[in-house]
Amino acid sequence: MYRIAIIEDDSKCRAEIRDYLRRYERENECTFEIREFSDGDAVVENYSADYDILLMDIELPLLNGMSAAEEIRRMDMDVEIIFVTNSPQYAIRGYRVGALDYLLKPVKYEDAAQTLDRAISRRKAGTERFLVLNVKGGRQRIRVHSIRYVEVRDHNLTYHTTEGEITTRGTFRETEEELMQEGFFHCNKGILVNLAFVDGIEGQEIRLGSDVLRLGNNRKRAFMDALNRYMSM
Repeated sequence: MYRIAIIEDDSKCRAEIRDYLRRYERENECTFEIREFSDGDAVVENYSADYDILLMDIELPLLNGMSAAEEIRRMDMDVEIIFVTNSPQYAIRGYRVGALDYLLKPVKYEDAAQTLDRAISRRKAGTERFLVLNVKGGRQRIRVHSIRYVEVRDHNLTYHTTEGEITTRGTFRETEEELMQEGFFHCNKGILVNLAFVDGIEGQEIRLGSDVLRLGNNRKRAFMDALNRYMSM
């Protein structure tokens, strides 16, 4: 099953896309869980990084689709974003948020089906990794790509994820060995940062949304090298 969100303020267009998705299900023997939103602000608020595909209009009344996509990319690097628009001039900005494709209105089913083929193929080919953490009352599985950073706090490990904080027992060294090949950087004593969530750097400070992490002494050059390598991948 694939989780899909339609973000479109035009109810007629929204219904048409929903009908296309149901037709695609029948023709390709797959299952979609579909949620619908009429504005970008509605999908960004309380966003849960478990969608597979977002079909999003760009021209929305409160938070436009491009701005919504930029916000979503800070929380979810994996979701396939497909813009549905009258305005192809947004293509350059679309590349910055990793948009898979554009569907121009009025959308034809054949174009939508071809783009869905690509999106689903990419989901099938994904090699997403998970960690299983021991937490109070049991065990919890988290997506590696949802982890913003990890820090040692009161002799425990705290995982700061897109869904919230998770605290567990464990050793920092083992966690570092497990995550360093997944785009994480040891930026300071007891802190691992996911380079995918880095918004900027000023002096010895790394900014991740509203969070600011301190780079250790003599770590800035190594951090910039790691960040440049990650961005060029």
